[in-house]
This record gives sequence, structure tokens and C-alpha cells, in this order.
Amino acid sequence: MFEYFPENYPWSLGVVATLNSGGLIDEVDRACRPIREAATRGEDAGTPDFLRAWTALTDQLVGQAEEAEKEGHQRTAGRLYARATNYLAQAERLQSASAEGRLGTYRRVLELQQKAFDLKDPGITRVEVPYEGTTLPAYFSAAGENAPVMIMWNGLDSTKEHMYASGHWAELAARGISCLMVDCPGSGEALRVQGLTARVDTEAWASACVDYLESRDDVDPARIGLVGWSLGGYYAPRAAAFEKRLALVVAWGANHDWGAVQRRRLEREGERPVPHYWEHVRWVWGHENLDQFISFADRINLDGVVEQITVPFLICHGERDRQIPLEYAHRSYEQAVHSPQRTLRVFTVEEGASEHIGLDHLGHVSTYIADWVSDVFAAPR
Repeated sequence: MFEYFPENYPWSLGVVATLNSGGLIDEVDRACRPIREAATRGEDAGTPDFLRAWTALTDQLVGQAEEAEKEGHQRTAGRLYARATNYLAQAERLQSASAEGRLGTYRRVLELQQKAFDLKDPGITRVEVPYEGTTLPAYFSAAGENAPVMIMWNGLDSTKEHMYASGHWAELAARGISCLMVDCPGSGEALRVQGLTARVDTEAWASACVDYLESRDDVDPARIGLVGWSLGGYYAPRAAAFEKRLALVVAWGANHDWGAVQRRRLEREGERPVPHYWEHVRWVWGHENLDQFISFADRINLDGVVEQITVPFLICHGERDRQIPLEYAHRSYEQAVHSPQRTLRVFTVEEGASEHIGLDHLGHVSTYIADWVSDVFAAPR
């Protein structure tokens, strides 16, 4: 993996994710050069510096976008707003949960994202998925009438804005597949704005998403699939085991035993995805006490669960994933004995995409998943 900050894995991962989601290396380099020294002080200490530097870049692009709009160059403005959103969303992701102004920063991300949609991708709409007396915020990419659709879930620290920036929805759309990008409880807008924390029984979210999709007249209700990346590699298989209306499921990173990963991280084994890590995970799951959270996290485990998946199941994992052990991908595959079509795809160092969820070569994983999903949806039922 390209490591802009060799001594700081979470910051470097953020840079790589940005570059593989539409960021430009010149813009990223100009933002990062002033904070190289800050990166050496540890993953937590310099995150306000990171936000200031990337906010300055965001401001510059927004100014350029506003000028382009005034001149009637809407496509140019839309592309500038999209990159500005990408940069600010990545910087916001790295901040402490309690950082002053974080919510305001995220609200700006939402505003910039909508401007990008309006000018660059008007086919993507904001929707609200009814869920237990409230809603789950989401973006919907429509691929046509009576189209198959993939529900896309994020992980511990990403948002639906990161899902949009990844371009996976576009790969699906090119294959005639719609995409519902959802901020689940514990992530994105659902956590930041609505205070919805994560839960073990993710089939509750899946049922809400399927109910919503079945209410749309442009969706084929017999071809609704689910993909989850990172911690979504637990969320999605768990949901598919119990929500039987799903037609297929993809674990974009096999998070088979997330509780064990937390115990390893307490011992400083393996890398952590974001700075201020223990504050972040307690925020996501709604726990104040770390010891109680660690005991609770043991429940976030797919043993005895993936055996109940009865639809096609794809597991993608990087050979050198420094966060989630490769052995978990094999465990999920070996236990999914009732899936009629289980597939394990390990991405190697030689080909790229060998890091966590393939962030070092994101498009390689994205297109593989899109092809697999397309093939399964096209197969005779």
C-alpha cells in the first residue's frame, strides 16, 4: 500500500481511500505536505491539523465550483463539489467523536454532496428508509424499471458519502443494477445526526431496507441483494442468515469474529482503522464503559450464523489485510455450508487490493463484486 505517512497507518489509509475514490494526487499532496510532521506525533494527536489542512483544500475547490456555476459550467462545478465532498468526508472520519465542530463539518459534507448530485449525478436521489419509528438516511441510484438492486452497507467508520465516492454504484448501474447506499445505525448520518447506534441483530436493518425497496415500482423484488464492507462483512452475512427475502449477499472483507479483533487491538496486535479508536467504537455501539464494551463485542461473531445463509454468498478479502485476519475469510467460507453458491476470492499482493477491503486498489475489488452480482442476478431462477 502507498503510505504517504509511513509511521501513521490510519492517516495513510485515509489518503489511499481518498485517491482510490476520485481524489487527485496533486490536491491530496498539497493538503498533506504541511501536516507531515503532525503525522509523526501519533495517530490521535494531529487529527485537528489533518482536518484544518483538508478543509482548506475543500474551501479552495468549493470556491472554484462556485465560479464554474456562475459561468454556467455545471459539469465542472459538479466534479469539483464531488471531490470537495470526498476530501472533507475523509477528514471528518478521522476526528474524535467528541471533537468540537464535528457535527457541523459533517452537515457541510451533506450539503456539498447534494450539490454534487444536482450538478454531476442527478440520477442519484436522497431517500429515507422507514425504520422503527424513524428513518435510515440513504442514497438511491436507479438503473431502470424493474431492475435488480443491491443494498450497500458501510462499516465502523465510513458513511454513505464514502460509498458514493467509491463509484461502486456506477459499476452496478453499468450492469443494469440499482443501488441503495444506506447509513445504518452506528454509521454516518444515522449516528451523527439521529443518534442511532449499532446492534448485533442486523437483520432488523435488512428487513427495513427490503420493505422500502419492495414499495418502489422500479425494483424487482425477487432480485434484492446485500453487500457490506469492513464491519459490514459482519453486518451483511448476519442479515442474510435471517432475512430470507435477500437473493444474495457479499462480505466485502470477512469480519467473522469482530469481538476477537477488539481483544487483539487491546494488545496492540494489528492495525486500527481510525484514530481515537476506543472512543469511536463506544460511540458506534452506544457503550460508555470499555470493559463492558469488550465483553459485549464477543457477541459480534458469525459462528453458528453463516450456516443459516441459504443464498449465493461471496466473500472478498485482502491477502495482507492488517485489520482483519485472512483466516476469518476462510472460516466464513467453510461454515457457509448451506449456501448454494459460495465463493471465496482472496486478492493477492501481486495483483493489488491486498489491504483492508482492497483500499489499495479499490476498483479491482469493486468490479469483481459487480461482475459476480450481475452473473448471479442473470442466472435462471
